[in-house]
Amino acid sequence: MNDPVFSQGSVLGRFGVVVHGGAGNVRPERRALHIEGCRRAARAGLAVLRDGGSATDAVEHAVRALEDDPIFNAGTGACLTADGIVEHDASIMEGHDLRAGAVCSLRGFANPVLIARAALDDGRHVLYAAEGAARFAAERGFVPVGDAALVTEAAREALAAAREGTGPTGWAGGTVGAVARDASGLLAAATSTGGTVNKRAGRVGDSPLIGAGTYADDEAGAVSTTGHGEGMIRLCVARSAVEAMRARVSADEALRRTIEHLRERVGSVGGAIAIDRNGRYGFARSTATMSWAAAWEEGEDAGI
Repeated sequence: MNDPVFSQGSVLGRFGVVVHGGAGNVRPERRALHIEGCRRAARAGLAVLRDGGSATDAVEHAVRALEDDPIFNAGTGACLTADGIVEHDASIMEGHDLRAGAVCSLRGFANPVLIARAALDDGRHVLYAAEGAARFAAERGFVPVGDAALVTEAAREALAAAREGTGPTGWAGGTVGAVARDASGLLAAATSTGGTVNKRAGRVGDSPLIGAGTYADDEAGAVSTTGHGEGMIRLCVARSAVEAMRARVSADEALRRTIEHLRERVGSVGGAIAIDRNGRYGFARSTATMSWAAAWEEGEDAGI
């Protein structure tokens, strides 16, 4: 890809939340829908923070809102595997004591980020997979909705296009995510996805992998990524960006450098959002679009 990496940054203040709706190439006539969906999710996260909730609570609520919106590739409406079903990946991490929870190859549940949060709170294991993830979810009281309830016509059309070799036209991208900082300084990040269209059964991308798709450390920053998961995994993109912020690089510059390195080193494209320990946020992408929104005490912003 020859397009330059685009990045932007600003300041949230005492607390705030930033979300993304996936790096990709959304059709121009649908871009306003993706921006508005991100705005709603960011506002949901901010409402939690205004009520005294933690950054972990905020990213959970923001990502849940994105999972419930069928225009995004997460939760209901996520993309389909080669077998025509939805397999979810999700993770969540908080930066104080580095607790994390994640699920991958999970079938039949509408909000995988909630199950990842349950894993974080349980604390015994970080990552649950496939049938084990479903069993853990059921033990924690989550009710499956079944495979069919998660499938939308748009997802079927994207799968058909991929099978025909014309690609997932207009698809939002590989994932959704959120990062947040609360009034106490706690940082958190969460990421959720259906993966890639027409993926092989059991394929797992970066989104549920701590350090690749999600990372948060109060001493440095919080990051959620989106894009080509195989490249993100090989370069541990989320952790790499956090380490750049630890070295006092600004959030947007840390992401710009990391996404550029992703493209130059392994030929992968994508994007990411971040908040650093001082409440500065940033985002970067090397794709045509990445819908995003930010909300904080005194304002909000959004784009694609």
